[in-house]
Amino acid sequence: MRQLLGSFGLTLGLVCATAATMAWAVAARRRVTGEAGRWARIGTLGALLGAAVAVAVMVDALVQHDFSVRYVAENGGRAVPLYYTVISLWAALEGSLLLWLLVLTGLTALAMVRVHPRAGDLHPWAMSVLSVLGVFFFALALFAGNAFERVSPAPADGPGPNPLLQDHPLMGVHPPLLYLGYVGMAVPFAYAIAALVTGRTGAAWVAVVRAWTLTAWAFLTAGVVMGGWWAYEVLGWGGYWAWDPVENVSVLPWFTATALLHSVMVQRRRATLRLWNLTLAIATFVLVLFGTFLTRSGVVESVHAFTRSAIGPVLLAFLLAVVLAAGLLFLWRSDRLADDEPLLATASRETSFLANNLLLAGLAFTILLGTTFPIAVEAVTGDRLSVGAPYFTRMTVPLALLVVLLMGIGPLLPWGRAQGRRVARQLLPSALAGLATVGLLGLSGLRGVGALLTFGLAVFVAGATLTRVVLDVGRTRALLPGPLAGAVGRTLLHRRRTYGGLLVHLGFVLAAVAVAASSTYSSSATQQLALGDTVRVGDWTATLQEVRRSADDRRTSVAADLLLREDGRDVGVHSPQLSTYPALTQAVGTPSVRTTLTEDAYLVLTEVDPDSGTATVRLVVNPLVLWLWVSIPVMVAGAMTAGWPRRRSREPAAAALPQDPAHHAEEVRA
Repeated sequence: MRQLLGSFGLTLGLVCATAATMAWAVAARRRVTGEAGRWARIGTLGALLGAAVAVAVMVDALVQHDFSVRYVAENGGRAVPLYYTVISLWAALEGSLLLWLLVLTGLTALAMVRVHPRAGDLHPWAMSVLSVLGVFFFALALFAGNAFERVSPAPADGPGPNPLLQDHPLMGVHPPLLYLGYVGMAVPFAYAIAALVTGRTGAAWVAVVRAWTLTAWAFLTAGVVMGGWWAYEVLGWGGYWAWDPVENVSVLPWFTATALLHSVMVQRRRATLRLWNLTLAIATFVLVLFGTFLTRSGVVESVHAFTRSAIGPVLLAFLLAVVLAAGLLFLWRSDRLADDEPLLATASRETSFLANNLLLAGLAFTILLGTTFPIAVEAVTGDRLSVGAPYFTRMTVPLALLVVLLMGIGPLLPWGRAQGRRVARQLLPSALAGLATVGLLGLSGLRGVGALLTFGLAVFVAGATLTRVVLDVGRTRALLPGPLAGAVGRTLLHRRRTYGGLLVHLGFVLAAVAVAASSTYSSSATQQLALGDTVRVGDWTATLQEVRRSADDRRTSVAADLLLREDGRDVGVHSPQLSTYPALTQAVGTPSVRTTLTEDAYLVLTEVDPDSGTATVRLVVNPLVLWLWVSIPVMVAGAMTAGWPRRRSREPAAAALPQDPAHHAEEVRA
């Protein structure tokens, strides 16, 4: 029965998405909604219902251990805890496609009901594009990767999900966040296509997509960083980013979406960068499709990648079709892509945004090149090669440092034309503080040019942000004299979009400092320990107290109890372990991490010798890793602050706040 219900849900979704595509296209052609609009809305909601039915049936099959359903037979297991049983939905290829469909149809329905006042005739065309995406992914789930195929005879039990996905609760959060970020980029893509179809390439479409892009960006940011957190807590290699191909493609749309968020402000203010913004919106979703293809095609080997399947070639064909269609639309509308105003070649807010865009695009291209080059070489010559961390580090760190530098300079530049001496005076204190930081840390014995520059630039950005707040509060008090606290609150409240963006900058800088410190100043030691022996790294020691063995229905484990001390002070017993699963020949390590404000002590059990009773333990000390995780809520809070819908204030004072054209133009347009 569940096979029939699940396939029925996918079929219903496919039929409804197809009907919605045609109805939205008719509504768009007639430029009135009417009867076609009514059927379009019914079809859109029907597609959401179909995806919801398919997901509900699959979750029920997993929980009820219905091993006659192929996906459950391959990924379910009676001994798997309920939480990990439910999230097995996205543990493998076909199940993750169901989650993708649920997110896509949900966002499509949301885009249908939350129509921006400036959307106009862009809306039905954008809905047509989103519905076409629904048709493709429903067809993919139904014909190329149907998770509801019947297994006969049904096995009595299943192997459970990948053991790496069974031991950390972040697996219940990280993939859905990534999917919300990935699929959320479909809405800006759809409106960009709608802008090209209608020829309305001006400011309207960027006004419509700003909030969508910002929301998807926040989900994507949280998903990417949480993926690093999961890798750090589960994989046991002591790090959070390995320049793995699948990791790399997850961050590519993040760079282009970040660039888009900056450049849409330029188009709304200066009526320029039309072609650039359309390209970024389309490229971001194309990169999402590329990452989806790479993950699901089996062309790369990764702990994150799924096995080879029929889905890969279909995804590649669809990806190429999207690129071709977008290219043809650009050619067709080439007469509508010229800018109304030239971009002044002077120091200004818009030129700093353009420089920021070029750097972000350069980062995306550099990582894309390093990721795809081995695939291209293997496809042409058959030779297998890899591009390692040294290439990515050498190529990306200088670009990333320049991005951070612009985070400090950009907010103090005015729109139009900057007065050089004025900006220099405003930046000077922050620049001196940054240089002093580099000097003091260098004199204290810290080495590593990249890390020292990162610390100095972080102080520079923080100082420049504070300068911006002080200048804004000063202008507010000059116009509305009163207590300082009131002026600060009034300034922050009425310019929250600007300060939301600055909060995102501070979160990014926090992450950059954590990455620079942990990657440059990490230290480790690996040692074979007998009972009572100690391994030491810096101020940290770990003494082996006991080696324990255990077994349950899922796995056989061996754990090493280690008394951890920091600077001679006991901080508890930590127990890294190695586990063996029936479905996996290789043992899976589970590290144990002691986190403090300044550094982590990271313990990994690499080997146990049952004959001698010894354990081989690796102790890694990673500075400032905690602040990488802290950067997630900071950046998300900044994005939410910047994207929260504006509500008109009835206070006369709000209208009287200083609208300095040099610094507050982004506040003018809703």
